[in-house]
Amino acid sequence: MADTPVYNASEPSGGDPLKVNVNTQFEGFEWNYTYIVFCGFIVWLIIPGIGLLYSGLARRKSALALLFQSLMIVAVTTFQWIFWGYSLAYSRDASPFIGTLKNFGLKDVMAAPSPGSAVLPEIVFCFYQLLFCACTVMIVVGGAFERGNMLPSLVFSFCWATVVYCPVACWTWNSNGWLYNLPSLDFAGGGPVHIASGWSALAYALVLGKRKHVDETSHGKPHNTTLVFLGTTLIWFGWFGFNGGSALNASVRAMLAAFNTNTAACTGVLGWVLVDSIKNRGKFSVVGACEGAIAGLVGITPAAGFVSVWLAACIGFLTSIVCALLQDVNNWLHIDEGMDVFKLHGIGGMVGAFLTGIFASQSVAALDGATEATGGIDGNGMQVGKQLAEVCAISAYSFTVSCILLYILKWIPGMHLRVHEEAEMIGLDRAQFVDEQIGERAILDELFVSSSSTPAHASVVNESLGISTGSKDLKM
Repeated sequence: MADTPVYNASEPSGGDPLKVNVNTQFEGFEWNYTYIVFCGFIVWLIIPGIGLLYSGLARRKSALALLFQSLMIVAVTTFQWIFWGYSLAYSRDASPFIGTLKNFGLKDVMAAPSPGSAVLPEIVFCFYQLLFCACTVMIVVGGAFERGNMLPSLVFSFCWATVVYCPVACWTWNSNGWLYNLPSLDFAGGGPVHIASGWSALAYALVLGKRKHVDETSHGKPHNTTLVFLGTTLIWFGWFGFNGGSALNASVRAMLAAFNTNTAACTGVLGWVLVDSIKNRGKFSVVGACEGAIAGLVGITPAAGFVSVWLAACIGFLTSIVCALLQDVNNWLHIDEGMDVFKLHGIGGMVGAFLTGIFASQSVAALDGATEATGGIDGNGMQVGKQLAEVCAISAYSFTVSCILLYILKWIPGMHLRVHEEAEMIGLDRAQFVDEQIGERAILDELFVSSSSTPAHASVVNESLGISTGSKDLKM
């Protein structure tokens, strides 16, 4: 077996490629970082998967905006990560709360052994973690659906990744982070990805306020269930890389994490469908099954590399049951968070983190040949308290800082977080995209068949579209 590469602080970039072959230090480990790169490629599919899911759940007149936003989010987040995001999260001289700018602009991030795993070149580790950040930001913007202005949402995404995601990632995964050293157990992002995004999406929806002219049951009828199904399958597939690669090596632990991922998603489907069938007297819901799969995936994320397959099945099932039973949580909170980001990711992430403290096993964590961890199932009941500390800290920080950031942006001249009422009525697609790219019939159908529309609303809409109310020559 090849010797494990050792980081040399005098050559932080891993060596001068003009003088030495920087690949030599990783000889014998090529299979390992090839596997992580492949995992990164399939994690990328989660981003358009979320775009398709959101697009299918939204009304037709705002579907295109959500697809476009998925590409813009990955573009903006990549720039943020290169600019200073990676350094703030993973610099080797980080404080317990935030990194430094030592790697600003990816300075010295190249061929040295990474801070996450000595058998990974740092550029591979950086790329893989970038996709985690992009997925998280994409989840967050679901809180603004059908009324969030595009440009301010992209500005918010850059700032949110900087002041929320990067600090929380540093707490959780940087070897200097306070949660890492507590330790709380978070294998693949129950805290930084799901709890943080869920609470931040709730903050986004709160600051924007409720949608206008929408009846209370409209969100229960997605405009395109096929898109919801397709988006969910891409997310499910991408999650194999999300959890399977989080061991940061191609070990037995990584393979178990991938198996646990599929197991929890499947039992999540079963749990949600069970609740739906009881509520609906034996009738089923495709959207409900998709939500169950996502709830199961969220629940197993912090635990995937810490539990056995049967316990993964329990976690997926229990998480989906809890989320399904909280179907009306947005009504209870009087917040219009129509994409259910808080319910699935916020609540699901908290349930998963809690169950990780109960079920985590040192013998499973040690399957990668290096990790030592003690969980509740091994007799360390204090681990549950540490998991709750993670849940409380990340929840409070994410929600509070997100609210502050959104209110700051809201009061900046010209930075309108929410579109005007007329734009919301005609749809984000008509308001923010060139006409040639929009299916006019889909938009007009959405406008005129709505039973909630009043004559006054129709008049505003027709005026904004340039349509005379007396005209019978509409091109449908």
